[in-house]
Amino acid sequence: MSVVAVRDRLFGYLNGQFYYGWVILSVAGLGLFTSGPGQSHTFSVFVDPISADLGISSTEIASAYGTATLFAALCLPFAGRLVDRFGPRRMALLIVTLLGFACFFFGAAANMLWLGLGFALLRYFGQGTLMLTCANMVSQWFSRKRGFAMGLMALGFASSMAIHPPLGQFLIDTFGWRQAWTVLGLLTWVQMLPVIWLLVHDKPEDKGLHPDGVAPVASTAADSEETDDVPGLSLSQALRTPTFHMIWFSMASIAMLVTALHFYQVKIFTAQGLEEQVAAWVFPISAGTMVTMMPLVGRVLDRLKTRYSLALALLVQASALLMVTQVSNIPTAVVYAALFGLNNACSMTLFGYIWPRFFGRKHLGSIQGTGQMIMVVGASIGPLPIGYAFDTFGSPTLMIQALALYPAACAVLALFIRTPAGVPVEEHLE
Repeated sequence: MSVVAVRDRLFGYLNGQFYYGWVILSVAGLGLFTSGPGQSHTFSVFVDPISADLGISSTEIASAYGTATLFAALCLPFAGRLVDRFGPRRMALLIVTLLGFACFFFGAAANMLWLGLGFALLRYFGQGTLMLTCANMVSQWFSRKRGFAMGLMALGFASSMAIHPPLGQFLIDTFGWRQAWTVLGLLTWVQMLPVIWLLVHDKPEDKGLHPDGVAPVASTAADSEETDDVPGLSLSQALRTPTFHMIWFSMASIAMLVTALHFYQVKIFTAQGLEEQVAAWVFPISAGTMVTMMPLVGRVLDRLKTRYSLALALLVQASALLMVTQVSNIPTAVVYAALFGLNNACSMTLFGYIWPRFFGRKHLGSIQGTGQMIMVVGASIGPLPIGYAFDTFGSPTLMIQALALYPAACAVLALFIRTPAGVPVEEHLE
């Protein structure tokens, strides 16, 4: 029996049991988990072994990492155009294959230049294009339930945060840091290539279905998105709308400041009189809150006007920034950890939801790639103001409180966001 026949049989059987979009969602969630080798939380356990082996400082490693992240971000619009042209299935197969090779390449790094190139490849194929492609898959198969679906998909990222750092440490202790990357590369292929090959289909329309598994009603504007001729703006059209620029400005604040809080949490806590152990054990509280809240955040996105949802997410971001400056003991640390977990739940769910919601599905890859590029650039510069405050003033408190004005101002701006003409939207979301 040919592979195509096997794929068709699997589709027919599974779609007979439930809407096939849930299969796509499961694969996308696994994809976010598999992006772990390209994520910051995995790299964190490799810094000291790499520094000792190559004889380079942690600062040099951090510089290479930041430069590589910026390079990867600038290439994302090109990847988005490829997803539009070839479809998420073909691109996912290629990306996962190259991510595995990137792991092997990184594990063989012999000098600073090699290490920097390895960082760039891992960030581009893991943190960048694989996440983009997975979000594209889910956006194509869900419309009314897109927010809830994105919340569930993001659980894959939370699982990676919980599993990849201890897995990486175990592999380092057992085989050494270089062999650890060989194992991570092989796991990448084993986890993803078979399921993409057998289970992924680009769009529901390709299989005679509709987003959410609900047939469109031609008389309603909200359902016109779910016709075979999928509407949506091109990238050039999106760039000419005020909506695009208000969204990227707001989303960049979330990406920038979430990264800054992750990067400096331990240092901020210790500067305010807490022990490093306290700063370390609040991370699981944030992760637990994030996992719990992501489906709820998705439900809110599906039911509340989108501009209100975005404004609330930005206010949560501002509150987290203000709260971290008030952490002085264990109770305040727990409150901050829970608030930061909610902040992460909002940012990860909005990551895949916001672009198809306002610009449609037709050219989603190129629009999403450009938006994600801006977010990653923001993430790459996020820690700089707080680092400057530590070096110049000895305390980041005033700088962090000033930075809270950015998302607070964006929350007000979000109230004026409207869906561009030509993009269908359900009335209750507008």
